[in-house]
Amino acid sequence: MPIHHIGTAIYLSPDVFGWAAGWGWPNAFAFYFAGRGGMLGDVDANVVCSAFGWFEPAIVKTLFDEGAAVAGAHAAAQRMAEAHALWGQKHLADVKGLDQIVSVTETLVDGLEGSGLPLFAGWRAAPRAGDAAGKAAQLMQILREWRGGLHLVATTAVGLTPLEAILTNEGPGQAKFFGWPEPFADSAPLRHKHDEAEAITDQLAAAALTRVLGLDQFEVFEAGVAALRAAVP
Repeated sequence: MPIHHIGTAIYLSPDVFGWAAGWGWPNAFAFYFAGRGGMLGDVDANVVCSAFGWFEPAIVKTLFDEGAAVAGAHAAAQRMAEAHALWGQKHLADVKGLDQIVSVTETLVDGLEGSGLPLFAGWRAAPRAGDAAGKAAQLMQILREWRGGLHLVATTAVGLTPLEAILTNEGPGQAKFFGWPEPFADSAPLRHKHDEAEAITDQLAAAALTRVLGLDQFEVFEAGVAALRAAVP
């Protein structure tokens, strides 16, 4: 999905890795876990693990604790929000109609329900950039956490464990990237549960979008996301 792609591209951007190193986080993944998880506040790694949903718990604890040790989880989160703003300023400033895209997207973000979506709520509460390009990147990340949170609710609701949710979606390669050790059980018999979770996620997202945006606004938003996606290097 375009929003997921934009958010992931920012999180894993060499630009963000470079800024993080300059701020004192030489391990880019420690910065990722502390900066993303720090949106929850100065919490225990187990809380971060529960909100992230699909990572192997020991990996979360190791990298979150390493990243938080640099300056605290809250400070890491502030730097993560700043990194997103800087990324947006570098890559999104020339997107046509950016002010209107940001206006409609901010209306959406501020109007969405956040129950059961702690990372979304944490990101939404973080300070936003004063310029359209920086804010656009931050808003896309907030929406990535929103949709991701809905999907975590859905995979849990259909009875998938975190590892099963990864295996039935992106397979063993992604499971290893998320820190889970091999060998992996055959996930094919559970594939229908992933499909069910995707359907629930789409239903929840569509209902929320309908509640917040009118048709004209949604069309601006949809075109805006496509324009932002096209600007991602």
